[in-house]
Amino acid sequence: MERKNGWHVLYVQYRHEKKVCQELQEKGIDAFLPMTTTVRKWSDRKKKVEIPLFPSYLFVYINSDKDFHSVLTIDTPCSYVSFGNEYGQVSQKEIDQIKMLLQGKVVRDIEVDRELPSIGDKLKIMRGELSGLECEVYRIDNLQKIRVRLSSLRQNISATIPLSYLSQNTSSLAC
Repeated sequence: MERKNGWHVLYVQYRHEKKVCQELQEKGIDAFLPMTTTVRKWSDRKKKVEIPLFPSYLFVYINSDKDFHSVLTIDTPCSYVSFGNEYGQVSQKEIDQIKMLLQGKVVRDIEVDRELPSIGDKLKIMRGELSGLECEVYRIDNLQKIRVRLSSLRQNISATIPLSYLSQNTSSLAC
């Protein structure tokens, strides 16, 4: 398989994401683990906890063959995600969009969905931290949820955004 410089997707054991990220950073490798806050309910209490946005996945920036192979030498088992003969890569733009999404104050209820979006209204976010991002609506209740497709991840992110932030968009889904 051919390796290119840039952001690669790394698969790690479930609930070992933080440990792997820390190990990689200690080796001097640029690792990004997107985290989100959620409320977990137990029979006697509720608690806000931070969990990975993409369970079992994190992103590493690879500059050289040395970095590429060094990632696989950490103590915790991990492997690169591949699709056929290509390693899973994510563009810098998509990494920046994930970071914007997680830093936003208005966007809430962030969830990850592995299914491809169904055909729906294609809109553009006109205000807020995600301004300029194109998205596809998949559900309208009391809350307006949008689904944003990050194509190189082959996963979708859904988030709650105020309807007033959205406008009609005639172009195709570009995320």
